[in-house]
Amino acid sequence: MSQIRNIVINSCQTSSGKTMDLPLSYQVFGKPLHEAPIVLVNHALTGNSKVCGDDGWWKDLIGAGKCIDTTAYTVLAFNIPGNGFFYSQSLDDLKLDYKDFTARDVAGLFAQGLDQLKINKLFAVIGGSVGGGIAWELAALRPKLIENLIPVAADWKATDWVIANCFIQDSILNNSSKPLSDARMHAMTLYRTPESFADKFNRTKRNKSLFNVESWLNHHGEKLTERFQVSAYKMVNQLLKTIDITQGNENFLEVVSRIESNIHIITINSDLLFKTEENWNTYVNLRSIKENVTIGEIESIHGHDAFLIEYQQLSRLLRPVFHSEEKKSLISSYNYNLKRIA
Repeated sequence: MSQIRNIVINSCQTSSGKTMDLPLSYQVFGKPLHEAPIVLVNHALTGNSKVCGDDGWWKDLIGAGKCIDTTAYTVLAFNIPGNGFFYSQSLDDLKLDYKDFTARDVAGLFAQGLDQLKINKLFAVIGGSVGGGIAWELAALRPKLIENLIPVAADWKATDWVIANCFIQDSILNNSSKPLSDARMHAMTLYRTPESFADKFNRTKRNKSLFNVESWLNHHGEKLTERFQVSAYKMVNQLLKTIDITQGNENFLEVVSRIESNIHIITINSDLLFKTEENWNTYVNLRSIKENVTIGEIESIHGHDAFLIEYQQLSRLLRPVFHSEEKKSLISSYNYNLKRIA
């Protein structure tokens, strides 16, 4: 497994006015830093920096010979602070309040991490769900940083629907006797669809008193309890709720007009969390002022989680970004010039 590395971001300021020193852990896959174009991958709510390899959460998309080819790119992934992955400290350890943070704060932390790693240009930033929201926030914060911005099953803002469900999740996490398990079970009903449940379970029973869908939900609740922390869940749920690249006081088109990235939106036709209609509206609005915008739609019955399931469709939609002849030529030229400089 790629080594977990740590840096410290000194005097990090949050939107709530707090200033603190924060540890930031990360992993690098594929080519070493500064030897190839860099792809930053932002993890989803219960994810982490382990994006590829045998047990990587996006191993079907990222790896040698995969859509994001680790023989051609450097893949970088930060851990959202407090997620407790490997040597990452929890929010409890750090004595931090999750409500002090917003998605923009984490994007700013990632930006400072990039500065420490001496990275001033990213070939792409890709993230799923809340990771895609943080990708939007990073682009708004550093409009010249990213060549290709790829939010997947995400949005540039938390809608009232997202905020409402985050509110319910926060209530469960703060009031349940089994907070992780209960919050996860509720969330799984949002990540899938009625059609997905019917296709998978078809009202079958595990035994006389337990439906298979109930057993499945129990399993997901228990598994998350084994590997995650309540403080981490509270933190990332808070980030999901606070995604808003306009910061509530700017016009969306004014903000995105400053973003120089090619924007590639990936939406899911059955997503119950980040609705596809919202993404199509974003695309239409973007096209009114920018030409370098595309949208691709995954067709699936599996809802929000389709970005983790329908990897063949996702790979097909992303291949023009990572595998076009123009991009291959760019990568070859990049590598050649690096060798000349060396």
